[in-house]
Amino acid sequence: MKIIIASDHAGYELKESIIHNFRSKFTIEDLGTFSSESVDYPDFAHKLAKKIENDEAQWGILLCGSGNGVAMTANKHNNVRAALSWNVEIARLARCHNNANVLVLPARFISSDLAFEIINCFFSTPFEGGRHALRVTKINYNH
Repeated sequence: MKIIIASDHAGYELKESIIHNFRSKFTIEDLGTFSSESVDYPDFAHKLAKKIENDEAQWGILLCGSGNGVAMTANKHNNVRAALSWNVEIARLARCHNNANVLVLPARFISSDLAFEIINCFFSTPFEGGRHALRVTKINYNH
């Protein structure tokens, strides 16, 4: 499985830990940032979301301090369903009910061990479909 990952400065250290911990399990493409120097989170969230939107990638992980900024930015893109997940159950529900394809982690509020548990759950949980499928098709906004 190939996963693209991006963060702002607040998520940089956790992003690096995730890459180190999961590089033998997933193929990971790192879209930045590449240091803890201050950057603007929308630049990295848009970069990742455009790849999902344009079918250049299927799965993503985004990180920032609270997770809110990158989630709001990514969800502006069609076919992106970015889910802010601060525990395993939220991640599971995001996958099985909402068919989320981008996991968003609040780097300043969770430990790396919890992040690893959330990632394992997110990427091992299938979408249930059924009653949820029609709802998911209504997420994209067509002007």
